[in-house]
Amino acid sequence: MRAILYIGHGTRSKKGAKEAVSFFQNVMKKIDVPVQEFCFLELTLPSIEEGFKRCVERGATEITVVPIFLLTAGHIKEDIPQALKSLQKKYPFVQIHVRNSFGVQDVILEGIAALVRNLVEDLSPNDSILIVGRGSSDPEIHRSFAVISKGIQTRLNTENVDVCYLAATEPRLEEGLENITEKAAGRVIVIPYLLFSGLLLSEVHQHVLKRQRNGQSILHTGPLSTHSAIEEVVLRSALGREHQHAAVHY
Repeated sequence: MRAILYIGHGTRSKKGAKEAVSFFQNVMKKIDVPVQEFCFLELTLPSIEEGFKRCVERGATEITVVPIFLLTAGHIKEDIPQALKSLQKKYPFVQIHVRNSFGVQDVILEGIAALVRNLVEDLSPNDSILIVGRGSSDPEIHRSFAVISKGIQTRLNTENVDVCYLAATEPRLEEGLENITEKAAGRVIVIPYLLFSGLLLSEVHQHVLKRQRNGQSILHTGPLSTHSAIEEVVLRSALGREHQHAAVHY
């Protein structure tokens, strides 16, 4: 029997966890697979081990793992594979297939552009865009954000598009905000490259709110999962219609 196991990052934020669970439940309703469970890498329950165990207890002999992660870095390359290798030893009769992270896809970039246009209906080339990533020391992340930045700039026709990060690499959020503000001729639109609410998004919100109170014309789009493009990507992945067919077999 086939099962699908969705793995989210996890968060200390109750609001963020609730959003993620609601997102998973909406996706699961649209897929005709008898066994579906969700779990989290850290900070939120159920854990990967518990989610996997639930699939097995419900009769699964083949589990497709769908990571709900935007880009490929340490969690995708190391943490999730290590957890699954341990579970493969515990349940050797179960076949495990792992889908890719979302990666940089046109459908996601189009969704982000739509979020910006919905937020600022009269978007001008003079407006500036700041994309805020979670951050990672993995150089692949920087390459991905270079592509994302170019894709957003092309779709929105804005002159200034910068990238900054919340952790692990430079420039950090405050520096990114200062840099984009110095160049901005119009408004600054901040795009948190984050799926759900949580402590990281709260940090972005607080910085934006502070600048608004000081008179700056600055806005942020909120989490990316508010656009249907993210659900579409997850559905494709769960059904084996990924943009990159490179499933890992243990």
